[in-house]
Amino acid sequence: MNRQVAAKGAGADPMAPAQPDWLRHDLVISGPAIDVQAFQSAAAGSGAIPWHLPDLSLAEEDQLHALLNPPDGSRGLSLAAARILARQLRSAVESQADRVIQAAGRSKACPFDLHALLPIPAMILQRGPDHPGSRAWLRQHWGVVQSLRQVRQVTGLHGGSPRRSARIAYEFWSADWTPWPALGTLRKTWPSLVFDCRPDYAHG
Repeated sequence: MNRQVAAKGAGADPMAPAQPDWLRHDLVISGPAIDVQAFQSAAAGSGAIPWHLPDLSLAEEDQLHALLNPPDGSRGLSLAAARILARQLRSAVESQADRVIQAAGRSKACPFDLHALLPIPAMILQRGPDHPGSRAWLRQHWGVVQSLRQVRQVTGLHGGSPRRSARIAYEFWSADWTPWPALGTLRKTWPSLVFDCRPDYAHG
């Protein structure tokens, strides 16, 4: 067993299975039109968490060993080829992390982004996604340990003048759990709005 797998096994998080079950949700937010519009603007973000990844040297080394001696017993690559591929995989991970960090705070591609509404503190982001403290913070404040997926705005802002009521609807998928803690905080932060979140267990 390589060091990376051993470390993950030792610190396994029973609340965050390696293969999460994705649960579909419908979320309808209603209230005064001016407040619904303000929420709609505040909720839009990149949809990804700008984690600062730790040193990937150990991960690259573990990947190298896996390419030389595949766990399934198949024939491995030559040392030269394994080194090249392991370095390419590391570079791809680093490039993706850089793109996410650059998009955070600028992209509005995701209409309902928990990190835009309830930002993860910089100190937590520095620890990385696998740190026990990071997962504990996410469970406490969001209720889920991954960003929401397949988020889309189902209906636009419905309402007349700013003083009248309006509503907006979203659809999203979350890993294993419903983000009740996040919704609870949003209800307190936006007291004029009603948050009606309904998990769809039939498709979970």
